[in-house]
Amino acid sequence: MVIPEPKSVFVRVKCPDCGNEQIVFNKPATKVTCLICGALLAEPTGGKGRFLGEVLGEYK
Repeated sequence: MVIPEPKSVFVRVKCPDCGNEQIVFNKPATKVTCLICGALLAEPTGGKGRFLGEVLGEYK
């Protein structure tokens, strides 16, 4: 029996305001803000999120 790979991943996003790097889910259900300065990093879209900062990498 083959176990399918998950289609969702975590991504590392760099905050556009303060430069903090934060790991967030790529399909967020709520708005994600920076833990340091409070800037908006990701918004839900009903599927994959819209990222406002630079995406630096993905983690499965």
